[in-house]
Amino acid sequence: MHRRTALSVSAALLAAAPLLTACGSDAHPGAAAVVGGQRIEVSSLQAQVEDVRAAQQASPNASQLIRETGDLSRRKLHDMIFDRVAAKVAEDNGITASRAEIQQARGEFVRQSGGEQQLRAALLQQRGVAPDQVDEVARRAVLMNKIAAKLGAGNTPEGQKKLTDAFSQASKELRIDVNPRYGSWDDEKIQLATYTAPWVRQISQTAPEAGA
Repeated sequence: MHRRTALSVSAALLAAAPLLTACGSDAHPGAAAVVGGQRIEVSSLQAQVEDVRAAQQASPNASQLIRETGDLSRRKLHDMIFDRVAAKVAEDNGITASRAEIQQARGEFVRQSGGEQQLRAALLQQRGVAPDQVDEVARRAVLMNKIAAKLGAGNTPEGQKKLTDAFSQASKELRIDVNPRYGSWDDEKIQLATYTAPWVRQISQTAPEAGA
């Protein structure tokens, strides 16, 4: 994979309804989802949402930021599930993300954005990512780049299909069960059925402005 393509994949994957105080589904009380037998607690999901909302409230454009991030609970749950699918694909292919690689990716995002503050502002506004969640975005980017390279998946329709097939298979093997109040997980599209974020299309996009 060329350097420019890798950075485009990284940037594209960087991921104002009220919080849902869920008691969980009947099968998994207190869980927002169960992935590979491991629970994603509603409390963990809410903590991520509250982290973002706190950062948004501290912004002079708080109302606009909250409005533009939409249904943040589903957005964050999508990311939490997707990260576990990505982790399985990475493990299946002998791929890891070291601390040094994560920091290098973050440094590249900072460079593309024109500075640390600009990066944080762009991610908060465009992706609903709180400042202390930026490293997770960088980690996801590192894994996605390495997975794409390992599978020989370039920025082409054929390459996208390789990624889709690998992630779809991993998703099915994890037997993802989502609390109905958040929707359901689509193994083919690799996303919450109630959350419109087709990640394969995002992969094909060029790096957005401001390193988002």
